[in-house]
Amino acid sequence: MKNIYYLSFIIWSFLLVSCEEVIQLDLDTAAPKLVIEAAITWKKGSAGNVQKIKLSTTTSFYSTSPNIAKGAIVSVENSKNQKFNFVEAPNTGEYRCSNFVPVIGETYRLTIQYNGDTYTAEEIMQPVAEITKVVQNNNGGFGGNSIELKAHYIDPAVVKNFYLYRFTYATQVTSNFYTDEDVFFNGNEFFSISQNDDIKPGDKVEINHYGISRTYFNYMSVLVSIAGNSGGGPFQSPPATVRGNVINTTKKENFPLGYFSLSEYDSVNYIVK
Repeated sequence: MKNIYYLSFIIWSFLLVSCEEVIQLDLDTAAPKLVIEAAITWKKGSAGNVQKIKLSTTTSFYSTSPNIAKGAIVSVENSKNQKFNFVEAPNTGEYRCSNFVPVIGETYRLTIQYNGDTYTAEEIMQPVAEITKVVQNNNGGFGGNSIELKAHYIDPAVVKNFYLYRFTYATQVTSNFYTDEDVFFNGNEFFSISQNDDIKPGDKVEINHYGISRTYFNYMSVLVSIAGNSGGGPFQSPPATVRGNVINTTKKENFPLGYFSLSEYDSVNYIVK
């Protein structure tokens, strides 16, 4: 009897292991939402006149490609009523502007007209401190055996500052993002730090620091936490339904995804020694 029991168990286990048919669940589908990638970034020392905004819509769970949002009317206007039109590159969902004028402390208003709805957002362009040096530590990490990079800067005193750090590794497909605020280092020298234990001598690393607003800091902190810092970022579609600062003024309940931000940034390209 015991042998029969063991034999039945083995056969049943084999059937379970062998059954690998893919079953698609009949999931409920919601109405598509507009996804707005509107991060206006101005590199220190550049004109900053060329900018782009990407629009798409949410897709079904099983979809493997994004739905681009074509035919929208997109513009950004400053407090002096100077209007910058973003024109779509045909059939791409990417809207481009070549005459944008970035000004630190200036207020800008985004307006998007798409499928009969009007979306708006308002944000102030934020400054960022210059990256003064990159320090390499070959005894970094928890075990003391990893290469660690620190990008230093002097945080401006008096004003409250919020930062977004982006580390892009030539050997890694996605970038790593981190948020920071100057609660404990206001007016002092501080740094961003790499968190990649696999970098090696000869690897190329691009380090970007962005100045961001308090509300964008809160938004990005949530996204980085959800993503587990596994990629994506402020310039790609959000991984979850996180409310941004863009409002649908036509149908408030049909809110979009994404965020309208304006940041000055500094960038350093570093080769690991």
